[in-house]
Amino acid sequence: MEKQNILRTIDLYVNSFEKVLYEVDDIFLKGMENHNLVGDDIEKYKFWEWTQGVGLFGFWKLYQHTQDKRYLKTLNEYYDRQLKIGLPSKNVNTTAPLLAMSFLAEYEKREDYMEICKEWAEWMITSFPRTKEGGFQHLTSDTLNEQELWDDTLFMAVLFLANMGRILDKSEYKEEAKYQFLLHIKYLTDRKTGLWFHGFTFNGNHNFAEALWGRGNCWITAAIPEFIEMVECEESVKRFLTESLKSQVDALVKYQSADGMWHTLVDDKESYLEASATCGFAYGILKGVHLGLLGQEYVEYAKKAVAPILDYTDEEGILHQVSYGTPMGREDKDFYKNIELRPMPYGQALAILFMLEILKEEK
Repeated sequence: MEKQNILRTIDLYVNSFEKVLYEVDDIFLKGMENHNLVGDDIEKYKFWEWTQGVGLFGFWKLYQHTQDKRYLKTLNEYYDRQLKIGLPSKNVNTTAPLLAMSFLAEYEKREDYMEICKEWAEWMITSFPRTKEGGFQHLTSDTLNEQELWDDTLFMAVLFLANMGRILDKSEYKEEAKYQFLLHIKYLTDRKTGLWFHGFTFNGNHNFAEALWGRGNCWITAAIPEFIEMVECEESVKRFLTESLKSQVDALVKYQSADGMWHTLVDDKESYLEASATCGFAYGILKGVHLGLLGQEYVEYAKKAVAPILDYTDEEGILHQVSYGTPMGREDKDFYKNIELRPMPYGQALAILFMLEILKEEK
């Protein structure tokens, strides 16, 4: 019965996907009116940001699982539409939609898509703003974030570079991606818990408010298994990444709430329960198990999250209890408690990824 319920819920997510994908983010666009770093046409950013990028990746994974051509049509229509409008300036967040595009370009042999992916991947190697020690500075559309490392960067940008390294068999891209994962682990891991801080700055050498933010952590839980599956790593690097993932997951199971959800500040029960992080954690845990990176004993924790996520999904297929896009909490952890809740493409995508991985477990 649960399997049928999950399949029905995935169908609901699919039916609502384009509605959420093309929903105007009025808060972001209002901010861009005054803080567009390069001053180009804001219309280019309207539906091409990290929020859409994560959503498109989830939809690509859905096609891989189902082989339903309708999903390919949705992806191609999106990219063709955006290319006519023109792409925005290059940064961490505007790189995110290229992850699904790179898979699509490879699969359909779309040279127009692949040329764009090649251009952006080469930009990452040659021109991406760097922190000390060569880290990818978390440059966004509206903020320079000078000398700052954020955990979001690995999922939003480094996975794309790694995938292009795989597709083109370019060791330079693959080695750079490995280095970025290792460097981010060095500066963002909380040694006391095994969880991750949202960010680190070399301007003062600190982790800002030292927030163990939920969705920021979930990007890591999801990104490490994705990366290991994507790029063949030498045993030492694979072992290092796997141990980092295991340390994080060991902490996550301690902080999971009784109903199966996680809080927006993972270690703070006074912060609200949050759906996108919960989906990301459960997805990453299950994928880690299925790849042999984590033991079978972790499956039960992911499965506990199914019921509340289904409960937070309405009859139109919209996942609720998703926190809005979150900048750095620079001074106070309470900043994260005040982020509003609203449906977002990344919430839909993480729910799709989670439910697809649950179906693999059911098999």
